[in-house]
Amino acid sequence: MRTYRNPVLPGFHPDPSVCRVGEDYYLVCSSFEYFPGVPIFHSRDLVHWRQIGNVLDRPSQLRLPPEALASRGIYAPTIRHHDGLFYVITTNMSGDERRNFLVTAERPEGPWSDPVWIDLPGVDPDLAWEQDGTCWCSTSGTRLSRIDPATGEVLEGPVRMWSGTGGRYPEAPHFYRIGEWWYLLLSEGGTERAHAISVARARSPRGPYEPAPGNPILTHRGTDRRIQSTGHADLVSAPDGTWWMIMLAVRARGFSPEFQVLGRETFLAPVTWEDGWPVVGPVEDEHPAPAAWHPLPPPPVRDDFDGPVLAPGWISLRDRPEGAWSLSERPGRLTLHATGPTLDRPGHTFVGRRQQHHDCRFSARLDPGAARAGLTLRLDEAHHYDIEVYQGEASAIARIGPLRQVVARCPVPPGPLTLFIDVRTTGILPPTVTAAGQVDAGPLGVGPHGPDTVSLGVETGERVVLAELDGRYLSTEVATGFTGRVAGMYVTEGDAAFDWFDYEGRDGAAEA
Repeated sequence: MRTYRNPVLPGFHPDPSVCRVGEDYYLVCSSFEYFPGVPIFHSRDLVHWRQIGNVLDRPSQLRLPPEALASRGIYAPTIRHHDGLFYVITTNMSGDERRNFLVTAERPEGPWSDPVWIDLPGVDPDLAWEQDGTCWCSTSGTRLSRIDPATGEVLEGPVRMWSGTGGRYPEAPHFYRIGEWWYLLLSEGGTERAHAISVARARSPRGPYEPAPGNPILTHRGTDRRIQSTGHADLVSAPDGTWWMIMLAVRARGFSPEFQVLGRETFLAPVTWEDGWPVVGPVEDEHPAPAAWHPLPPPPVRDDFDGPVLAPGWISLRDRPEGAWSLSERPGRLTLHATGPTLDRPGHTFVGRRQQHHDCRFSARLDPGAARAGLTLRLDEAHHYDIEVYQGEASAIARIGPLRQVVARCPVPPGPLTLFIDVRTTGILPPTVTAAGQVDAGPLGVGPHGPDTVSLGVETGERVVLAELDGRYLSTEVATGFTGRVAGMYVTEGDAAFDWFDYEGRDGAAEA
């Protein structure tokens, strides 16, 4: 029997929403303080996903000001297809008074329209249509409004629907017409370990709503399962009539209370129907696969920056001004120009990608010139580890809350050199070797309790590990927030060119 492994979209891909058009599935998820916003993926089987773009990929669609805090920005999008048009509705939580908006496109790859703003309270907006074209928008709370999606005008409401079984933060409402019933799927209990999914139904969108007798229909709270925090789900039917649920969940590691470092990831589980109610779970590491099966070639390990544009998986903090980066200035290299003073303050130039495996290695070939530049593994501005080169010296830097410390240094020759960050939890990666007598590469606070060890180093003919740091300080449980780790290249002074960036993951989700 063919099976698939969870998560189907590993790494920081929270709040997933999915729709199907014919035999094709399209998925979006939250992007928070990163630009471009709302990555969009395509699949033919719900298991193998390929990123085809970003919904919010230009400043006229997405404004994240420099003062926008980490884990603000773009929350919980919903994707739907109606009458030949794709819709994505979402919330910008970066400070603007107008928060909820939708964009449309004829093709999922885009281009997507500029925002149509909707004057509604709450977050996590959802769209659903009646057969006569009436459009309903539900938001956290849970509130229901009739809107004109072309103009954003609120025509009726908002009115209260069903707010769950009593858990805190009823959120992530998704509204469906299935048969003769309207189903309201929502999450409650908070997006942490108490996360749960409940459902209610009504004959009319306006109610009254009848809760499912088995609510919550999915939760892993109070269990010892490896997968936790299951919630923020969306339903989709396959062409063969089977039903599936995508949702976020986490895979924590280490000693109590355990630490999640990859962020909230996207998981898949089969759904059956009993007495008119969806039945799902628990979510396992491995499930029988959908009938359709369309494997994709593995993503490239290395980006040589030979193309005319950056691949869609590259993200930056809040914006990516054209003058701050270039692929044409030095063909075959990504050139970054500093726009701010330090890595700890908004304005520096950063281009990175999500960490998607618990055991992995990031490396980049840097020609620093006179710049201050390097490679970083970050959770937010106050929690990151850096390997940085400046004025003939490489430094390993730890930023943990209000504390910033250069942990170790070593001289490096002029010219290009390779920087690396290794993340190890299980010893899958080969051991690193420290250059004896050059640096102190002993563990710094590393013990059996953390989720992993992060090694920072440089290669200049030999491999030098400058520091080994405890990964728990780059976790949600320490830093708080809604995101996961992102690793990438940065410059804070001058101009630096990167010849390539390499990512090698050694665990994670794949078919069995």
